[in-house]
Amino acid sequence: MEPKFKLMFLAPKYWTTWLSLGLWRLVIFLPFPILIAIGWCLGIILFLIPSSRKHVARKNIEICFPDLTQKQKESLLLKNFINLGLAVIETGIGWWWSIKRLSRIVHFEGLEHLDSENGVLLLGIHYTTLEIGAASILLRRQMDGMYREHKNEVFNYVQLMGRRSKSNQCILYERRDVRSMMKALKKGRTVWYGPDQDYGIVQGMFVPFFGTEAATVTGTSRFARVSDAAVVPFSHIRLPRTEGYKVVIYPKLENFPSEDLKQDTTRVNAEIERLIMIKPDQYLWVHRRFKNRPEGDKDLYQPS
Repeated sequence: MEPKFKLMFLAPKYWTTWLSLGLWRLVIFLPFPILIAIGWCLGIILFLIPSSRKHVARKNIEICFPDLTQKQKESLLLKNFINLGLAVIETGIGWWWSIKRLSRIVHFEGLEHLDSENGVLLLGIHYTTLEIGAASILLRRQMDGMYREHKNEVFNYVQLMGRRSKSNQCILYERRDVRSMMKALKKGRTVWYGPDQDYGIVQGMFVPFFGTEAATVTGTSRFARVSDAAVVPFSHIRLPRTEGYKVVIYPKLENFPSEDLKQDTTRVNAEIERLIMIKPDQYLWVHRRFKNRPEGDKDLYQPS
């Protein structure tokens, strides 16, 4: 999708949005160490404020890491919210830093795995560093992406512009535009795809995720089968202190897809678990990953 500015964006109802975005962008010009400190402070504030998202993250951690002590779970929750604060800063970095400036803080491994004769389905997950990860790939390779349309049209416009800022060759598809995504893969393009969230079971099925049944999209297998694209996992994690970010592209999944859709979907979830365990505190635990339940199961997010 090509973002287009509309005169209606200048209407008074959007002035607060423009002001907030302007202040956000001004902050992003500060030195990287200061930005990291701001992100930490923001994350701690988010942790101290009671919220439904905090309840969801705590419950997800309890479900996925039952062997941790209560102290360890709370420690992971705190670190996760610090990472959420950092994510606000990193989103601005991904959208508004220059290519030259961003290149200084990103370290790559395995870029050769993106060099495929066919299309590449870049298997990503919702790390809190998502915007940095996407922007980093665009520094070195072609990549298209999928997005969820924001209700605020001005924010949606700025989001799309930001995500295309590192390459005007990047095409963004609304997440329901499966047909365009499939065409891109068949043309040999690389497309980011995140199958790690709960989108229901209309196009999915229940398979284990950290030992608990979770509604999981089957698109990874279906896209690979129809387009003959390679499924290539990648991770993008924040390094300690102000060392920057490490982006790793792994070898393609071998013997994928198989003839068994459930087996493929289970394998994808196992791969997602592996990526999460690289840095569990940097994953987006505030998403209701177990929102949909098998018939007869209770709501796992119901307050006790």
